[in-house]
Amino acid sequence: MNIYLDDSKCKEQLRPFSLTSSVADFRVGILTIREKWEALQGIAVYSDVATLPKDVIYVNSNYLPTKDNYLEIIKYAQDKVAIMETDDVKVLSWPWQIFEYNGWAIQKDFELLALADNRKNEEGINPFFGSHPIYIHESATVLQSSINSTDGPVYIGEGAIVMEGCMLRGPLAVCKNAVVKMGAKIYGATTLGESCVAGGEIKNSVLFGFSNKAHDGYLGDSVLGYWCNIGAGSSNSNIKNTVSTVSYNLTGKEVINAESIKGGLLMGDYSRCTINTAFTTAAVVEPSCHILGTEKSLNFYSAFTWGTERYKLEEAIKHINAWKALKGKEITDKEIETLTTLYNQ
Repeated sequence: MNIYLDDSKCKEQLRPFSLTSSVADFRVGILTIREKWEALQGIAVYSDVATLPKDVIYVNSNYLPTKDNYLEIIKYAQDKVAIMETDDVKVLSWPWQIFEYNGWAIQKDFELLALADNRKNEEGINPFFGSHPIYIHESATVLQSSINSTDGPVYIGEGAIVMEGCMLRGPLAVCKNAVVKMGAKIYGATTLGESCVAGGEIKNSVLFGFSNKAHDGYLGDSVLGYWCNIGAGSSNSNIKNTVSTVSYNLTGKEVINAESIKGGLLMGDYSRCTINTAFTTAAVVEPSCHILGTEKSLNFYSAFTWGTERYKLEEAIKHINAWKALKGKEITDKEIETLTTLYNQ
């Protein structure tokens, strides 16, 4: 069966991440949405219109497939009927739902990947608790750290490193080549995407991939896109002192009620903040920003913000490439094209 993951109908509501990334590449749970579809037997996934076969089925890329619901999603797509969200079928209508659905998605990805409990405790080096599965890839390293799966499963992926003295609680996904630094406290439901670095205190947050929150400070009920960096000592607020519902300003113009009392930072791809930056409740940072901790904290930062100035495109691309080089990557022509288009809008 051939499917095309179409984000044309959902991109606008999934800012700031959809400004530079396909919705199919959003990570929710262990896998990205594209990877979830690719893990389903008999499904061929397409994202380039130029290469589509004739018998392709257009599927909205903000639908979250599982082992149990993917045929229902495809039927909705074939019938061209909008999906009604249920306990078994989740739809990303807004970006904060990425962290709201993350615990559910980690559990569903465990089932999709058929991951069994294989917790290992050589000579008592790691204390384990809880009845939910703990899966540790054979190439992963976990050193003198406690893992608690009482509230949900824990996934430690290929090449991942959990340094000594960490305290991890499920539901949790530490993905391929991610690093959890010494003494980190990671609460569920959290996902550390590929090659991310995590330290300090993190709770109910998703890091898409290649991003760093490596030092002390708090990140809660938040989402970091690709290639972000949080400076040492930086923290975000995820609840108002009035305990009232939070609202997000996704465009700099319209405020949307998230209908929850919890809502943290939404930071788009390639954005960074300096040391000791404080983010307000429900702060939104568009892509390629450089946030200075010495400036007044805002609830919305438009793309290519440098402190109170405009980030020059050439400098932004140069700095992104420098950050990517730290992890053995380099900026692609497609990324430059996307950033240039966004800059000129």
